[in-house]
Amino acid sequence: MDSKIIHGPTGATLLDLPSPYEAHSSGLLHLPRFLAKIRKHLQGTLPKSYQRNFTKGFDGFLCLHLGLEAEQIIACVQKAKSEEELNHSLKELLPKDLRVHEWNRRVVQIGMSDMALEKLQEIKEGLGASGRDELRSFADVIDFDEQKIT
Repeated sequence: MDSKIIHGPTGATLLDLPSPYEAHSSGLLHLPRFLAKIRKHLQGTLPKSYQRNFTKGFDGFLCLHLGLEAEQIIACVQKAKSEEELNHSLKELLPKDLRVHEWNRRVVQIGMSDMALEKLQEIKEGLGASGRDELRSFADVIDFDEQKIT
């Protein structure tokens, strides 16, 4: 069994993905995580439990924020022979004004709106964390599920 994967209430859980709170060199939160999931997808190692939301959820919101299709970012990762080449390709692809502060605020706050609180609580219950009041956003719940928060 791969030591970077555990099996829990959400199915296979990857322990080696970056946190949604990790910033890319561009300053964008979640982008390193999306790039890591793309790499696993291209290698055929992205578990089914991640495939159902791949390019949706945070990934899709990021693409929407950037005005890009997920396939454009996937193509950059697929073509890049190195991290340097990938960063160069992304710099050319991404809009000049990334509105980093707007995106990063959104990442941190997703799940805090009145409409999302019920879903957030449902997910926390499914993870056996219903009493964990410090898990206030979907990014927090992701980090909890992937054992970045104990």
